[in-house]
Amino acid sequence: MPEPKLNADLLKRLCETPGIPGREERVASLIRKEVEGMFDEFTTDPMGSLICKRSARGSGGGTGGGQPKRVMIAAHMDEIGFYVKYIDDKGFIRVNPAGGFDTRNLFSRRVMVCTKSHGDILGVMNPGGRPVHIATEEDKKKVPDIKEFFIDIGRTAEEVKSMVRVGDMVVLHEPFIEVGNKFVSKAIDNRFACWLAIEAVRALHDSKTPHACDIYAAFTVQEEVGLRGAKTASAFVKPDIGIGLDVSLACDTPGVPEDEAVNFHGKGAGLHVMDGSIISDYTLINELEEVANSKGIKAQRSILARGGQDGGAMQQTLTGSRAAGLVCGTRYIHTVTEMIDKNDLAAARDLLAAWLPTVK
Repeated sequence: MPEPKLNADLLKRLCETPGIPGREERVASLIRKEVEGMFDEFTTDPMGSLICKRSARGSGGGTGGGQPKRVMIAAHMDEIGFYVKYIDDKGFIRVNPAGGFDTRNLFSRRVMVCTKSHGDILGVMNPGGRPVHIATEEDKKKVPDIKEFFIDIGRTAEEVKSMVRVGDMVVLHEPFIEVGNKFVSKAIDNRFACWLAIEAVRALHDSKTPHACDIYAAFTVQEEVGLRGAKTASAFVKPDIGIGLDVSLACDTPGVPEDEAVNFHGKGAGLHVMDGSIISDYTLINELEEVANSKGIKAQRSILARGGQDGGAMQQTLTGSRAAGLVCGTRYIHTVTEMIDKNDLAAARDLLAAWLPTVK
């Protein structure tokens, strides 16, 4: 299969920009500059979500002369990370998590401490305790809690306390790379979805494709700690239809039974039937699937046993809206090795760009 044409540079910039729950402003700034000219109105709500409106174009607006339908595509900007909570007398930094971590994935990590006055400071994260050469067999079996991890930025306690403050943002620090037909990075969850919203609307904009609906691309905050930004953004937009753009699991890897894989790399965009936050409107799933079939775009249905996404918040806003999830299966979620398939990424982009003009 030929490699699809993808704006990899944009995905790289999105993934490498720091932005944990409550500190998404750098990501929002990048997006705002990227989408200039593609949308007609821009709003930043009190929580920090960036809401971009593209009015109906070339199709006469709503059905029967009424108001155009409001379609909200939501992509959260935040990645999992940490806040500085304490600096001890030796200069070691303790942190509080913002988002869900499996601590087995945190050993010996490079991190970036983002400060107000001294810029972004590199450091390393490790758990307390004896290193391998002096560890007992019992030491080696232990899986530490997050509270046992600390950050070392290689400076004296006095220097650290003068540079770093409680509340500073900490992100895992790893580069975006291409591995075969995959992209690998921290923060694929959920900068991929920010990329998807931008690139799908760019496809409509560049091709001058008419659409009868008003499109609201909401780049939301604080999804990783409870879909918070999507709730306020949805109250602002009052969508008729909501599409939650997010990663979902691709556990098509050794050690996981096939019936628990959720999504499979190479089988296309994910039509997200349900998770812990949403049972998707079945008519929307059918519509997306019909568009995929008619355009020859690969798509797969999937169900995630737990977890949640912004579609659930849109579905329950005010008097409710029709909502569904459009996802991409991603391996190794909530690690620095999150992996997404290039062809699945292209399928999700092409499907969203093809579906939006069908909404009347």
